[in-house]
Amino acid sequence: MGKLFGTDGMRGIANRNPLTSETVLKLGMALVYVLDSKGKKLKIVIGKDTRLSGYMLETALASGICSMGADVYLVGPLPTPGVAFITSSMRADAGVVISASHNPFYDNGIKFFSESGFKFSDGIEHKIEKLFFSPALDSDNIRSTAANIGKAYRIDDAIGRYVIFTKLTFPKHLSLNSLKIVLDCANGASYKAAPEVFTELGADVTVIGAKPDGININENCGSTYPEYICSEVLKNGANIGIALDGDGDRVIFCDENAQVLSGDELLAVCALDMKQNNSLRNNGIVTTPMSNIALELLMKKNGIDVVYADVGDRYIIEKMHKYGFNLGGEQSGHVIFSDDANTGDGIISALKLLAIMVKSKKPLSELRNVISLYPQTLINVDVPYKKNLEDIPEINKTIEHYNAVLKDRGRIFIRYSGTQNYLRIMIEGENDKEINKIGLELKEEVLKYF
Repeated sequence: MGKLFGTDGMRGIANRNPLTSETVLKLGMALVYVLDSKGKKLKIVIGKDTRLSGYMLETALASGICSMGADVYLVGPLPTPGVAFITSSMRADAGVVISASHNPFYDNGIKFFSESGFKFSDGIEHKIEKLFFSPALDSDNIRSTAANIGKAYRIDDAIGRYVIFTKLTFPKHLSLNSLKIVLDCANGASYKAAPEVFTELGADVTVIGAKPDGININENCGSTYPEYICSEVLKNGANIGIALDGDGDRVIFCDENAQVLSGDELLAVCALDMKQNNSLRNNGIVTTPMSNIALELLMKKNGIDVVYADVGDRYIIEKMHKYGFNLGGEQSGHVIFSDDANTGDGIISALKLLAIMVKSKKPLSELRNVISLYPQTLINVDVPYKKNLEDIPEINKTIEHYNAVLKDRGRIFIRYSGTQNYLRIMIEGENDKEINKIGLELKEEVLKYF
């Protein structure tokens, strides 16, 4: 059987397998079949980012769903967490996001959400994959006919609903009228909602990356291009820069000095504030092995437990539920505040940080000083396909060698990207030159076997 789903749904080049109209139509059919309506008329929400191919895939997906007798509710361009919220608030049976997040515009992807707004588990995705590759979907017997065929509706006020939802996560007694913000929407799904949220809460907002044309999403802007937000913060004399990604589920910040904050720094600031306010449930957080070791050391020093999950906010949320935690996230800027949202939400993450700035009356450059990150380098190796690394003993021996060199002064972590054909090599240690040298040598070793 083939495999459709990675760590964050299905992703690839739009109009090339598996992201063709034909594939996505069948995926919509498989989704409805797996949900098992038991005679009930299913409701499925579909949202997307601003990619040109979103129109094509949205139409195909809706067609597949309607052919199975379910109704579709189209929300148009809306951040991924906004689709999760609309799905839950409408009591829909599932939500679908058409987006490739931070990838270039020519990529696209499909992500599924349950009726409660959480991403599908591996088990449900496996059922969809199994059905997709079976001959069952080719049978006329499973399709609806006549009056049983589904309808498609458009929800015109979805953005307004989501704006209100995010604003309600900001303390009512606080205002942003003391802050000057530069907001980069990555020409993506947040281009309408995000400016409204921060402006309505009183901030002086300079908006960039909010003129999508279908092909400029993430192009030299957004969370994958922090240089842009940094230059605009200095240019405008702003207190903070906020850079969202293409689908709005993660965020990167820079302080008033145009220095970029990592997701680890955001987690550190928020965890300590929540502990101080007795709102950090069960005194713990969840992060991933990609996290800087300084975060774990800081948490332990302050009596906060750290639990590690596989990379991907779905796995972080699963661990949060298991341990009863309400804060988790990863270095890339996916942070989940589960008291407020069921998935990573860049706008809500920004509001949490802004609330701390307003309450403390401290600049971001001072707040971030609670943690001193270890030097860390991340190298992306472009690979044609993903071999099983356990079957390449030479690479494992090289990793063992360098781990012995670093001893307790650092660590090496290697994994494949779940959304692109990259092998990610992360090295952490005390010395920049040493870890950069190790990283380049590891890259050379890896490339021998691809």
